[in-house]
Amino acid sequence: MKIYNLTVVIEKDEDGRFLAICPALQGCYTEGRTMAEALEMIEDAIKLSIEDRLESGEAIPEELYSSQLKIAV
Repeated sequence: MKIYNLTVVIEKDEDGRFLAICPALQGCYTEGRTMAEALEMIEDAIKLSIEDRLESGEAIPEELYSSQLKIAV
């Protein structure tokens, strides 16, 4: 079993729902009523996406770098 380290971004929409996105896996996103629910659901979505890609013979992108930047405007 291989361990993958992937970034997940959580955003809160105008309706108060939490959107979870895995940028490295195109199309891998979900939402939940709470942050905990969104995190649980994105973990499942990532596992399914990786399993599907492996079965299809597709490569799994490996993140080389991620950072959080503070930008003053």
